[in-house]
Amino acid sequence: MTKLVQAEPRDMVASGGPAFRQAMAQVASAVHVVTTQGPAGRAGMTATSVAPVSDDPPTMLVCIEAASRTLAAIEASGAFCINTLGDQSIELAEIFARRRNLEGEARFATADWITLATGAPVLADALVAFDCRLIDVKHVATHRILIGEVVAMGGVGTGAGLVYRRRGFSSV
Repeated sequence: MTKLVQAEPRDMVASGGPAFRQAMAQVASAVHVVTTQGPAGRAGMTATSVAPVSDDPPTMLVCIEAASRTLAAIEASGAFCINTLGDQSIELAEIFARRRNLEGEARFATADWITLATGAPVLADALVAFDCRLIDVKHVATHRILIGEVVAMGGVGTGAGLVYRRRGFSSV
């Protein structure tokens, strides 16, 4: 029988802001680069807030900050690709997280890209890539939840995955 443990008042912490971010730093999340081909060219960002929604039809979601230039490009194009990174892609994750002083097209020059059905950039050596048509956007707090129907998939399908935990990247 499972025993429930009641938290003591001294163990409780406010759930907002820094305390929430610190708690979320303990959660391991797969690392992805979300890309699109917008009117102003290719755009992309590193993301960990990605999840499947349904397999019939295949549907994915990604959460993106409302002020993101990548979000604006995705909304303009109506398409995006979720590229799940392997453990050899730490540098690419850093580049698309804007930690390497590269912007725009210069970030895409650091890897090999192809396209599938939507025209969004697909990382040639992604573990898996979900090429999505944008079907809905939900506004929640400071972010937008993008829901996309998967219209094509790519990727190499082998190798260790990359996760982000405790504000750093590691292999699984």
